[in-house]
Amino acid sequence: MFKTILLMLSLSLGASTQAADVAAILKQADAFRLPEGSAQLDTLVQTTKDGQPDREKRYQVLVRGDGKALILFRSPGETGHKVLVSGDDFWMLLPGSARPIRITPLQKLLGDAATGDIATLTWSGDYSGSVAREVDVDGVPCLELDLAARRPALSYQRVVLRVAKHDSRPVYADLYAASNRKLKQARFEFGTRNGRTVVTRMTLQDEVQTGRATVVTTLSSTPRKFADALFNPMTLSRGDVAP
Repeated sequence: MFKTILLMLSLSLGASTQAADVAAILKQADAFRLPEGSAQLDTLVQTTKDGQPDREKRYQVLVRGDGKALILFRSPGETGHKVLVSGDDFWMLLPGSARPIRITPLQKLLGDAATGDIATLTWSGDYSGSVAREVDVDGVPCLELDLAARRPALSYQRVVLRVAKHDSRPVYADLYAASNRKLKQARFEFGTRNGRTVVTRMTLQDEVQTGRATVVTTLSSTPRKFADALFNPMTLSRGDVAP
């Protein structure tokens, strides 16, 4: 009986320790994607078909690191388009409209880049899971995390994320729908910004329509603070609430 109790305590402590480890790994992985926490990002999104360039668009992303982001469309012909993200709620404002319309985080902006992908949403806090195994990705020893969304409103209900074993940088991710259908495959590339190693490019490979890819490149990032009024859908059309 005493041995049984010790075994149960050991298993319980092991599960708690792994959950804490996964939470810490996700925070470290997020720090490579948005090290400033609150920042203005100038972003270029390009699509390819069968390896050939197709289309490209530019966005300015104002992200506050607490689940709030504002995407401003900067390509010719799209002036005035905005997408607001506040937690699980997404709105789009079209030029000339007084009220924004609700959209989903999977609403496509260009190619396979959805609003949730460009808004630089984080994994920590939104996903939980476990370390499934150790794998090698292009010569990089990685931990493979099998993650489940904490809320049904999130873009991807399951994420299989591989992070570098030595520093938890994200290397590769498989993104799944609620039906467990694999939607996209994401690969991350790195550069140096403000003296830190960060994700500068994410390539999304369409797993439904093969031969298509979307590349999301962060051209620049500037640490900034933003007021609450900027993320209010009721004032989204007002020109006096400027970033």
